[in-house]
Amino acid sequence: MARKRRRKQLPTEPVEAQIESLTHDAKGVTHIDGKATFVHGSLPGESVRFLYTGRWRKYDEGRVVEVLKPSAERVEPKCSQFGVCGGCSLQHQDSKAQVQAKQQSMLESLQHIGNVEPAQILPPLVGETAWGYRRKARLGVRFVPKKGGTLIGFRERGSSFITDIDCCHILHPRVGELLPEMSRLIDQLSIRDQIPQIEMAMGDEVCVLIFRLLEPASDEDLAKLQAFAPAHKITIYLQEGGPETIRPLQGEGVTLSYQLPAFDLTLDFLPSDFTQVNSDINRQMIQRAVDLLQLQGDDRVLDLFCGLGNFTLPMARHAARVTGVEGDAGLVARARENASRNHLDNTSFYTANLYETLDNEPWLQTSFNKALLDPPRSGAQEVLHHLPKLGVERIVYVSCYPGTLARDAGILVAEHGYRLISAGVMDMFPHTAHVESIALFEKVK
Repeated sequence: MARKRRRKQLPTEPVEAQIESLTHDAKGVTHIDGKATFVHGSLPGESVRFLYTGRWRKYDEGRVVEVLKPSAERVEPKCSQFGVCGGCSLQHQDSKAQVQAKQQSMLESLQHIGNVEPAQILPPLVGETAWGYRRKARLGVRFVPKKGGTLIGFRERGSSFITDIDCCHILHPRVGELLPEMSRLIDQLSIRDQIPQIEMAMGDEVCVLIFRLLEPASDEDLAKLQAFAPAHKITIYLQEGGPETIRPLQGEGVTLSYQLPAFDLTLDFLPSDFTQVNSDINRQMIQRAVDLLQLQGDDRVLDLFCGLGNFTLPMARHAARVTGVEGDAGLVARARENASRNHLDNTSFYTANLYETLDNEPWLQTSFNKALLDPPRSGAQEVLHHLPKLGVERIVYVSCYPGTLARDAGILVAEHGYRLISAGVMDMFPHTAHVESIALFEKVK
């Protein structure tokens, strides 16, 4: 029987290092005796002392314990739990520098993974504020008597523990400043140790909190929840099983919605629906997509991964016809309802799994001259080959992960005859390493 290899004990003394660069997930990079070491809490150009937190065959990890020579980009984090909480990773870096780093990450991915470069780099889209922007979030909940009661927030970095915070500065203040009151509420419930998470969903006005329950709430619990909601201008929903069990605590629930004033649109959605977390950046992003597509009155546009019509309906204000395709039937239903509610009769929507083989889909039997793709993190590789066959000459690709954008850009350029005209980042998630980007492709004639 093979003997179990003993894990090497980590050094206990701090090590001095010069930080060379930043990884895509916001760790500083240095080399100790030729071995790559990723140091949490450091920035490029800094001299630091760090403690090892993990050692592996190909790389090591550590965390900063002292900054000997700070970067000019270093700022004081707003949150007292920065470095502990996993919700943010870049509060110690100036906001402008964060955006520049994200732009560089996108460009490096395009070059190294896709072997492509944009002819033009678009100016980044940034919000009016980098704080209080999150309108969608999933918060962990845990009753911890040793900590004095219930903890609510994001999980600690690299841990299943909930961060002990009184305020979250990236959540919309309606929830970010309500965490202590929410904790006291749960402390009073009989099922306080049976609530693992609370999901937040906000429209322009209404805020919904979905309480995940592992056990049914008692009548007394329900009464406390019912009293809490109006006092703090929120609406509470309960979830006792899968997503299909989400229901309002009382009544028929509320309508969540957000407006797109530039297009005279209001989009309704359910608390469990996917929507962009940052409404300011979302509005800017939609306008940029429409501008890049150069929509004309005779255009026929294909919107893949269309969701509830976030791009479809604005594009329909300028094009002859827009067809949206989405894998979630519920989102497709909401998209149709939004089109009808906004008096748009030049849209059509279809439900289809865009990661499976597509043969007889009705929307594949027609033609389009322009397309918009807004896929999830896994990208859009499986549908790219349809675009040239459908006659698509101009593509806007909205991406939430530079790795798959770069892969798909390489495919569009090398295999399908498009060229990468422009690309740029959008600061959808300030103070995090998340990179949201947008790219324009044009068919080579």
